[in-house]
Amino acid sequence: MLSVTAPTPPEPCPAPFNMAHYVLSAGATTPDKIALQILRASGAERWSYARLIAAVRGTGQGLLQSGLQPGDRVLMRLGNTVDFPVAYLGAIAAGLVPVPTSTQLTQGEITRIAHEVTPSLVLGADGVALPDYETPVIGQAALHAMQDLPPCDWHMGSPDRAGYIIYTSGSGGSPRAVVHAHRAIWARRMMWDGWYGLTPDDRMLHAGAFNWTYTLGTGLMDPWAIGATALIPDAGAPLGLMLKRFDATIFAAVPGVYRQLLKDGRALDLPRLRHGLSAGEKLPEITRNAWRDATGREIYEALGMSECSTYISASPARPAPAGSAGFPQQGRQVAILDDEGAPVPRGAEGMLAIHRSDPGLMLGYLQDGAPALPLLGDWFVTGDRGQMAESDAISYTGRNDDMMNAGGFRVSPLEVERVLVSHPAIHDIACAEVSVREGVSVIAAFYTADELLEEEALQAFAAERLARYKQPRLYRRCESLPRGANGKLSRRALRDSFKVSQA
Repeated sequence: MLSVTAPTPPEPCPAPFNMAHYVLSAGATTPDKIALQILRASGAERWSYARLIAAVRGTGQGLLQSGLQPGDRVLMRLGNTVDFPVAYLGAIAAGLVPVPTSTQLTQGEITRIAHEVTPSLVLGADGVALPDYETPVIGQAALHAMQDLPPCDWHMGSPDRAGYIIYTSGSGGSPRAVVHAHRAIWARRMMWDGWYGLTPDDRMLHAGAFNWTYTLGTGLMDPWAIGATALIPDAGAPLGLMLKRFDATIFAAVPGVYRQLLKDGRALDLPRLRHGLSAGEKLPEITRNAWRDATGREIYEALGMSECSTYISASPARPAPAGSAGFPQQGRQVAILDDEGAPVPRGAEGMLAIHRSDPGLMLGYLQDGAPALPLLGDWFVTGDRGQMAESDAISYTGRNDDMMNAGGFRVSPLEVERVLVSHPAIHDIACAEVSVREGVSVIAAFYTADELLEEEALQAFAAERLARYKQPRLYRRCESLPRGANGKLSRRALRDSFKVSQA
């Protein structure tokens, strides 16, 4: 039996369609229900669905009044405030194409992005690096004032038209612009049962910031699309207390957040919590077991990527068999391929791939102003490797390349190396993800130089040129870097040598 799941076409996306209209339609039927609570130790800021919808449509009106036309791109440089998702949905409501970006990006990094996406407008908050690019900028105060404007009309159209653009690091060494269609949000319905176990009565607490795409999708868009309540804690708010005080029923975070909650070893009294969700990086079994011991609840894990969001997951209805990541979500066709693009036998290792017909698959990477979708036959190859059991359960076996994972962000070593090799004292450099203790990995930089370089100076050099999550957390001077007979750098050898040195 070959490693390819039987096609189970999902319910087709309605047409005409608008992503923002869809996200807020369920809430429109319960306008007084709380859509969002921003949690603080002193209390909570509450947004009803009526207030949220008015703010989104008012923002859409304001963006159109600024001279934008449907299809124009809006570069978002906003911080961790509710203005971020409101502006994001407001742009989409009006038919614009928002480009959310991390506030950690330096001016050099965001300038390169601006030249690629050619935005017609930048939304910029104070203290956030703006691109060196000639286009109008609207500040956060003016953007906030738009929320009180009369509502814009929903810009309806083909569900296959571009809806938003997000950035992910590519294995080629440069961040890649991923263009998603409006229909991508409709495809996320497959996660409701396939991962979340989500219902309209749930109160989903996401531990991330408003301006992180994991929070934007799992923490906000998906709960709102089903008419549930989203809970977002302020930075620094005590998560354990917030989970209990605000009656969270589902908790979503990356593994590192679970580790922090468990660090004192005490039991957590969370009577309303049904289960937790984890994504972004592999959840260590020690963390899963410690959470179960501390709370009596399970964590359900998902495997995904910016190009398709999550597509393999465990769920309350279908837990993952031991040692596996879970199952392809109902409605997705997944295969394990060999290097030629043919499905391998069940149980054999190969490249994880998603069928080109998947409604959540990106339109493509932005190239010369338009999206292009790279395919191997009828398959989009994810870069992850795995094995498929007879039951369709997928076991994750690693990456097909040297991509690193930094707290849920995938980072290309080539991108980091290209920056650090410009240091005047460094001759050669290689970066790799290394394990510093069980369940904790960091980005490490291995370099050759005439002498040992001061680590604080290297950190300062990286901080001026790279977003925080891309910066190495440790540096090691080497006499030489390991290379094969063909001169190709071996990052695996670096990881292995680091592991030996830690033993």
